[in-house]
Amino acid sequence: MREFEYVITDPNGIHARPAGLLVAKMQEFQSVITFSCGEKSAEGKKLFALMKMRVKQHDTLKVRAEGPDEEVAIEEAKAFLKANL
Repeated sequence: MREFEYVITDPNGIHARPAGLLVAKMQEFQSVITFSCGEKSAEGKKLFALMKMRVKQHDTLKVRAEGPDEEVAIEEAKAFLKANL
């Protein structure tokens, strides 16, 4: 299992366009990817679950990956978040 935390810098938080792109990227991996923020969590391959978390600017998002390609999945998630959110 691999995980990291990222503080959201986008003034709109996690909104529809980047959320859709993030979910599409996470669907490329076999690993189970989970996003959590406070008490809320969502499977990283489900757009509506991620959107329901209502992650805002300055919130800390924890990303966890577990599975055969977890190393690559976590690095891709980290790169995506830094570039887009």
